[in-house]
Amino acid sequence: MSSQLHVVTGAFGYSGKYIATRLLAAGHTVRTITNSPRRRNPFEGKVEAHSFNFDHPDRLVASLQGADVLYNTYWIRFNHTRFQHQTAVDNTLKLFEAAQKAGVRRVVHVSITNPSEDSPLEYFRGKARLERALTESGLPYAILRPTVLFGKEDILINNIAWILRRLPVFGVFGDGQYRLQPIFVDDLARLAVEHGRRTENTVIDAIGPETFTYRQLVQTIGEIIGKKRPIVSVSPTLGYWAGAVLGKLTGDVVITRAEIEGLMQNLLVTTSPPAGSTPLTRWAADHRRALGHRYASELARRRNLQAAYDSL
Repeated sequence: MSSQLHVVTGAFGYSGKYIATRLLAAGHTVRTITNSPRRRNPFEGKVEAHSFNFDHPDRLVASLQGADVLYNTYWIRFNHTRFQHQTAVDNTLKLFEAAQKAGVRRVVHVSITNPSEDSPLEYFRGKARLERALTESGLPYAILRPTVLFGKEDILINNIAWILRRLPVFGVFGDGQYRLQPIFVDDLARLAVEHGRRTENTVIDAIGPETFTYRQLVQTIGEIIGKKRPIVSVSPTLGYWAGAVLGKLTGDVVITRAEIEGLMQNLLVTTSPPAGSTPLTRWAADHRRALGHRYASELARRRNLQAAYDSL
């Protein structure tokens, strides 16, 4: 295969790093557009870094010039004084427009399961708005809809283990019977690169091979790391405030009301066949000694724009 230029948003971060790794292994030239161009480059200089330049459209277009495929992982997990969902929507629309102007052949866009423009949850509503914009743009596309990602740099699975290692009991919101289908981050990267090579427009639920209720997920992680704890049901309100207290202690946002609602509405589960092949149980067992030993902070990653994710 001849070398092509592929652009990955956030290649020094989480999912983007795995996509870039696979592209380099395939012999492609890789460029990243990022909010943190000075973050430690894990690719020994092989990935050229450009700033997003959302406020400078000509520069944004220039950073995409000559690209065969754009892989977009850019998003905001929750609203904060320093960043907002609406800003992420507006910026992604600018990114799609720049891709059109730059003549990018194809866009592989990371979304979320069960997006809806009618959703009361801004996260899912914003993702749906962007899916519509991409499908109406005229750009050839693949839209990947993951649920929860797991891997070395993950937050949710790691922090469940972190809590299990430190607290004598674990609270789940309500009955804990709502479900989720975690996918290994490198399985998502494999899908992204595979669909970057294709030409047809497609939308895929990027889910893993195992389905857990939230209660089962906590219980399974506890068993794997050797920290089985009593699991108790708490009201969503109490669970949120318990998370807020943990957030004060860790200097982070542990959980938001919207994330609790999304979980309890079963928005992280679909009826689609698995697109990933790596079981969470196997991966967690292989990494049980390290899993949850250090808290993974979303805000630390956004404050420190130089350190690698796995060192924060």
